[in-house]
Amino acid sequence: MRHTIFSAALLGGALALAGCMGSDKAEVNAALDSVNAVDATNLSDIMLTVGDPREAVSYFTRSTNENPDRIDLQRGLAKSLVRAGDPTKAVAVWTKVVGMPGATADDKVALAETQVRANDWDGAKATLNTIPPTHESFERYKLEAMVADSEQNWKKADSFYETAVGLTTQPAGVLNNWGFSKLSRGDAAGAEKLFAEALTYDASNFTTKNNLVMARAAQHKYDLPVVEMTQTERAKLLYTAGLSAIKKGDVSIGKGLLQDAVDTSPVYFEEAARALEALDAGKQG
Repeated sequence: MRHTIFSAALLGGALALAGCMGSDKAEVNAALDSVNAVDATNLSDIMLTVGDPREAVSYFTRSTNENPDRIDLQRGLAKSLVRAGDPTKAVAVWTKVVGMPGATADDKVALAETQVRANDWDGAKATLNTIPPTHESFERYKLEAMVADSEQNWKKADSFYETAVGLTTQPAGVLNNWGFSKLSRGDAAGAEKLFAEALTYDASNFTTKNNLVMARAAQHKYDLPVVEMTQTERAKLLYTAGLSAIKKGDVSIGKGLLQDAVDTSPVYFEEAARALEALDAGKQG
């Protein structure tokens, strides 16, 4: 239907142009090419946002085959491959993009991010090293922090995380990553602070809430933090706290938390109930 309407609009435009310009076909064709370019750009935007990822890959594959020198279409193909869960192929396309005329530092950042998705940390580091230090962006420093994390270069990671946080108005995700980094290196108190700060920007993120509970449990603080949560989330967080307490050797506290999780959950909480049964069976044995 969309193509029918668009074709009718093109036909109407062509007739109007022909009436105004007589037999000047070159100008008519130029005008039609301009309209086609606008429509193609809109379709590309749709494919990158609301289109099915696999359909988008097919669309951009056809388009890049027809117009291999169009860097915008190559970018669209790379982004679509990432959305479709194929970062390895996306890396190959982004590598092509950064070698094309018109490539930018942001294209290199996108390549590095895709290399991280493909678990190519050495490649990501090499790509980031080719980006001029004058290119300061949130995405660039977030990736720099993640690469430093992968190398356990904590001082550099902290510096990059701090810079990244200062370059965005929505730092919840990077604060969560930073907190998890702190937790993995044994700084539970520092992690707790970062997870709590992340929730001030995105109070709905359950992963961050769960991470916060784990950071507190690592300090033997098993009461749930004062954050927004649904009844289902409360049950899951009690479950996390209970398992953490048991792992820390606080078995009786952990058992109580697991029982609270079962009692709190609005539906049958199979995992928590099974954990309680296992504890009881262990005692009896």
